[in-house]
Amino acid sequence: MVTGGAGFIGSNLCEALLNLGHVVTCLDNFSTGRRANIESFKGHPNFHLLEGDIRDLNTCKAAVENQDFVLHQAALGSVPRSIDNPINTNSVNIDGFLNMLVAAKESNVKRFVYAASSSTYGDSPALPKVENVIGNPLSPYAVTKLVNEQYARVFHHLYGLNVVGLRYFNVFGRRQDPEGAYAAVIPKFARTLLTGGSVQINGDGSNTRDFTYIDNVIQANLLCLSTSNDAVIGEVLNVAGGERTSLVEMVNMMRGHLHALNVKITDSQIQFGPNRVGDIPHSWASIEKAKTMIGYNPQYNFNDGLKEAVQWYFKEYC
Repeated sequence: MVTGGAGFIGSNLCEALLNLGHVVTCLDNFSTGRRANIESFKGHPNFHLLEGDIRDLNTCKAAVENQDFVLHQAALGSVPRSIDNPINTNSVNIDGFLNMLVAAKESNVKRFVYAASSSTYGDSPALPKVENVIGNPLSPYAVTKLVNEQYARVFHHLYGLNVVGLRYFNVFGRRQDPEGAYAAVIPKFARTLLTGGSVQINGDGSNTRDFTYIDNVIQANLLCLSTSNDAVIGEVLNVAGGERTSLVEMVNMMRGHLHALNVKITDSQIQFGPNRVGDIPHSWASIEKAKTMIGYNPQYNFNDGLKEAVQWYFKEYC
């Protein structure tokens, strides 16, 4: 079962699992997930859609019943959204997460893999980010993801729930929504460049991110489902590309890939503004723990993943 299965990451996981021959149940309330994301496999005989909200315990119990594995992706993402509405973010990300843990425990699922977040590193200045060195959270969203990790560990130690957390670092790729006030930076910038607008960067563009292509995230999830290494149970692993790219570098790389598709996409200007409240200045992951424990080996570096993503955005919006 994939919670948030109509979202960006969730829909890609559903598709990958279906392609491997698994029976997949998608749980989504479509608050941020998109029906278009699952349209291509809605008629698949092994795909089942359950519309519901993880904040309802009975819905979670019904969704988890007779499931072997759970990939929990459902959440309200976005640091700015959490600052604007911390109560709603807390309700979905903590209450909903706890409901899913309870449902998974009662159904005796074989493994519960959940989406954690690099926001957990907070104000820690250490680089690269190593799993056991975190700082103070900088946003309500970061608080909720830290609480998720703590709840998961408690359920593992108290009830023996087979849990693994994956701290995602700035995931991007096909099906990521470029619209709305809380759109992720790469699809938002790609659409801006494709429509001839000016890219707006928070800060002076020197902030760095460990941008992670969606196929690397899929690989990590599948490895967590299949690994026989019991030492990973109860642990949290960084899932990233393991490289650092500034926002200005990212925009210039994107321009180059778009220019190869359409020579007219070269002249958009970059405008700089104030830093965004709650943002981590620099994000760069050590992926050694994931390599050692589950055999994680990212197949796409940032430039190659960006090229793939840009081609998808170009086809989608041109």
